[in-house]
Amino acid sequence: MAIPISYNLRSLRARWPSTVVAVLGIAGTVGVFVAMMSLAKGFKSTLVASGSPHNALIRRAGSTSEMDSGFDLAQVRIVQDAKGIAHDSDGPLVSPEVVVVAAFPLKSTGTDANVQVRGVSPIVLKVRDQVKIVQGRFFRPGLNELIVGNNVDKAYAGFGLGQTVLFGGGRWTVVGVFDAGGSAFDSEIWCDAAVLNDVYKRPTNIYQSATARLTSNGALTDLKDTLSADPRVTVQADREIEYYEKESRVVTTLITVLGTLVAGVMGIGAIFGALNTMYSAVAERGREIATMRALGFGSASVVLSFVFEALCIALIGGIIGCIGVLPLNGFTTGTMNWQTFSHLAFAFKITPVLMAVGVIFALTMGILGGVPPAVRAARANVATALREL
Repeated sequence: MAIPISYNLRSLRARWPSTVVAVLGIAGTVGVFVAMMSLAKGFKSTLVASGSPHNALIRRAGSTSEMDSGFDLAQVRIVQDAKGIAHDSDGPLVSPEVVVVAAFPLKSTGTDANVQVRGVSPIVLKVRDQVKIVQGRFFRPGLNELIVGNNVDKAYAGFGLGQTVLFGGGRWTVVGVFDAGGSAFDSEIWCDAAVLNDVYKRPTNIYQSATARLTSNGALTDLKDTLSADPRVTVQADREIEYYEKESRVVTTLITVLGTLVAGVMGIGAIFGALNTMYSAVAERGREIATMRALGFGSASVVLSFVFEALCIALIGGIIGCIGVLPLNGFTTGTMNWQTFSHLAFAFKITPVLMAVGVIFALTMGILGGVPPAVRAARANVATALREL
């Protein structure tokens, strides 16, 4: 025979001060856990959104990122003629690119942060069709003109449309703003690759990477086979979305580990809070428990009843914790991308799945904090407790 749920709810209401303390402890723990996980989720989503399953990213064989890659125009030509590369009326859809990092002051603090400057080809918008010009125009090839991502003008001083920027020994004019759909490109500055090489006194026609539009999702295998069989090239091809997913792992793992450690420490405190609440309930309700046992309620019913109370506390705390961090969803922050050593703006990303994980985390704390007091209640000596009535 089960103990009525209404009994447990009345008990929680009667002991509301200790119940509130336990709920707030669990809510705080869940809030921190969900916030840290949404931070990692947002960082990863921003980088992965930069890649397209329809594109291949070409780098020097053996390089770990664009920053330590390099190849010449002759190899770009071979890539353009390779099997699996898409073409339009103007030719192969391959954008050879140059990547440098320049320091610019943040509006929020005034301190310098590294920004990734990407030299691209005039056909880059055909290759990366998720990028759209939303203000101004595209830069003119051969001129010191910039187009900047949505987040650049928001985060850094001096990048308004029409403003002049000095870096790399050159004077540049911002002629356009582009929207890259919330990807890492929104934190980048784009210009003509040949001009960027010239300003930075780099060798002509040397590139860090090339982004190529594939004829189909399955064409990457044909491209890899063609390039690996050609002794004239020393490059590797990866699906663009997979490259950016790998690039996100270091920071994502760090945030996840740190978040889990912080939430774990706080969770231990929340579990002790739940234990204290439930042990107090057992001590205060010894006679009630004995009376219920005398009326025929078994030990299992008592255990389930107290575990149910602990789960109620945990569920309420978990829901409050998840709701409490919801305002962070979409809030933009920034951190260093350790693969490129550049500043990357990204938003907290709180998903229904992440909130469900937070509630499960809360219920786990409830079970750990509720089972020991429940077992103690079930083992109480009925005769001794009844003699105290």
